[in-house]
This record gives sequence, C-alpha cells and structure tokens, in this order.
Amino acid sequence: MSATETAAARLASLIGEADSVVALTGAGISVPSGIPDFRSPGTGLWSNVNPMEVAHIDAFHRDPQRFWGFYSQRFQTLEDKRPNRAHAALVELERAGLLDAVITQNIDRLHERAGTRNLVEVHGSIAHSSCLVCGLRYELEDVRARHEGAPDGVPRCDCEEPLKPGVVLFGEYLPVEAIARAEALAAGAGLMLCIGSSLEVHPVAQLPETTLSNGGQIAILTQSRTPFDRHAAVRMHGDVVDELGAVLAALGLAIPEEPPPEP
Repeated sequence: MSATETAAARLASLIGEADSVVALTGAGISVPSGIPDFRSPGTGLWSNVNPMEVAHIDAFHRDPQRFWGFYSQRFQTLEDKRPNRAHAALVELERAGLLDAVITQNIDRLHERAGTRNLVEVHGSIAHSSCLVCGLRYELEDVRARHEGAPDGVPRCDCEEPLKPGVVLFGEYLPVEAIARAEALAAGAGLMLCIGSSLEVHPVAQLPETTLSNGGQIAILTQSRTPFDRHAAVRMHGDVVDELGAVLAALGLAIPEEPPPEP
C-alpha cells in the first residue's frame, strides 16, 4: 500500500467515526481548475502585484478605475473555469451523509457550481456587486454589462456610484453571519478537513484551532506547510484531486470522471 493509500485509509476511518465532519477549503482546491493560488512564487495572484494597492477597500475608494482594472481581469480569469474532481469529491461526501458543510475562503463559486448544498462563503463571492451608497445589489451578468459599457471601465450603480464586488477586500470585516456559521460548524466538528489552504489568513485560520479546542481532530490536505501541521491527525501533501479520490475509494465511494453539470 502506498503512503497516499495508507493516509487515505486512515482519513476514511476518521470520517466514518466522526459525528460531524466539516471541510475548510482554500485556493489550492481550485488550482486544478486552472485558477492560480495567491502566494506561489511566479504564479500566485499576489506574486506580481501588491494586494494592498489593488485589493484593499481603501484602494477601491481612492481609485475605483485602477481597482476595477485589476478585478475585471480577475473576473475574466474565473469566467470559464469549471469545478474539478476535488470539488466533486466533497459533493459525494455530502450526498453520502459524511460531510455536514463546506466552509470556503474562495470567491470563485466552484463549490456551488459543483453541487455543494451547505456552503459558507466566508470571503464572499463574485456572484454579485453592490453600491456602498444606496445599497442596491447587482448580479454578475449585469455587472459585466455595466463594466463593458463604462467609458472608464468602472461599473456603476443606477445612482452613478462605483459598484463594489461582493468579495471581502483587505481592510474589511468578514460577513458577520458567515463567520458566525463557520465558527459554530468548527466548534461542533468531530473532524475538520483542511483542504488547499495555508491556514494563515485570519480570522479563518483560527477555525482549526476552534475544532481542536472543542475536542475535535483536523486533517490537512495541502502542498504548502501550515501552522497546524503538527496537530493534524492525518497530513497529506500531494495532489488534492488524487488524495480525495483515494479517500473516497477507501470509503467505497467514487468521484465522477467529469464534474457534474451545474445545477
């Protein structure tokens, strides 16, 4: 039995034994879909740009044209991306009654598009944008049309104020309801699956500690080091698609060869 199969068998056993299993996912789960992560040298989203200059709430207020020059490229990058078999694996676990919820740091909507039902998006989503002045909210397709029709490249509300994407920018607080749900799920989890996350961005990085302090265990499936590696009951370092596939095989489940169609 390979090291991956051994770890997968151990993790499958923990999943089967736990009263509640919750997944916490980061950028690494979407890399197989062709979406770059944030911090990998040379390829990460922040490797060639200072996020404080283009992805901070102050940058949005100070220079919405530069802000949208960056975010429109980000939206374009995500437009044709599809869920991969790692997303599908979590859907299969949920359908089998072995996964209670997915907490994600990602804004790419891929968990939703894969079919995850109980999803907590703690960093928001690109699915909509809002006006910070009058509060009107616009869905993504409308925002795209407004962006394409704007002479300065800034999609605007009907009141002419710049729209802000429904994602949490640097300098903003996380959505109160989302982080409260995430904390409650973490506190009640007998096992938290930490997938594709460096577990360094707070306050989400505190969720594994919440699970541990309430008597639960954590399993980490990500290629980068994390502050919680020595606390993990299972630590897997390889390809997230292969590793989740091995876990499902050990549970007697199968990942679809292709991601399921969008709901």
